Amino acid sequence: MKPRFQDQVVLISGAAQGIGLASARLFAAEGARLALLDMNASALSEAVAQCQSLGAAVISQAGSVAERPVWDALVAAALAQWGRIDVLINNAGITRDARFEKMSEAQFDSVIDINLRGVFHGAQAVLAAMTTAGRGVILNTSSVVGLHGNYGQTNYAAAKAGVIGMTKTWARELGPKGIRVNAVAPGFIATPMTAAIPPQVSEMLVERVPLGRLGQPEDIAQAYAYLASEAAAYVTGTVLEVSGGLSM
Repeated sequence: MKPRFQDQVVLISGAAQGIGLASARLFAAEGARLALLDMNASALSEAVAQCQSLGAAVISQAGSVAERPVWDALVAAALAQWGRIDVLINNAGITRDARFEKMSEAQFDSVIDINLRGVFHGAQAVLAAMTTAGRGVILNTSSVVGLHGNYGQTNYAAAKAGVIGMTKTWARELGPKGIRVNAVAPGFIATPMTAAIPPQVSEMLVERVPLGRLGQPEDIAQAYAYLASEAAAYVTGTVLEVSGGLSM
């Protein structure tokens, strides 16, 4: 069977660990050519090596998604190398948690910069190439927190709710150009971001999940792969919750 993404060019931000790395590995195994972006240069180099070991052609760019020149450099390199961009996965994200009354302006701004502004920059950076091709897929990472809120995460909830708003707006604007735009809303996933949660809190979270476990990065990667594939050719403007039933 032909790999689902044979020779397609897939850009992934936050690709050095967690969901981003799992996604890069999955798309690599499915025949994609990868352009990877992450702030952590050493971890990014390891991610590149892992994907190359799976047979993928890979280029990378170290830097912050909040800085447009970083995106422009990676997009330019991908177009110079392969002449096309098929899929963008806006996956990079951070947390800076605090109760609302204690949250600093710096905590708020840093999360908005990465989790919301970075998504804006990524989508705009690939838009010209996708418009010229008359096709493309943009996938944005939201969260169940963006749908329902969460204690101590005013900044994160605001950013992830904003991602949903942008996703639906872009789906309307870009659909006529042949570009599909969707969001994935993960629940609690076993990543370095959630590893800092105290064990007793983690146990309480698992008790709230009908499927009885934290999600794995591969669970979200599979959702991305579905939405990027031809199996989802008539799916746009949707928010796919992948949470084990957490918010029921």
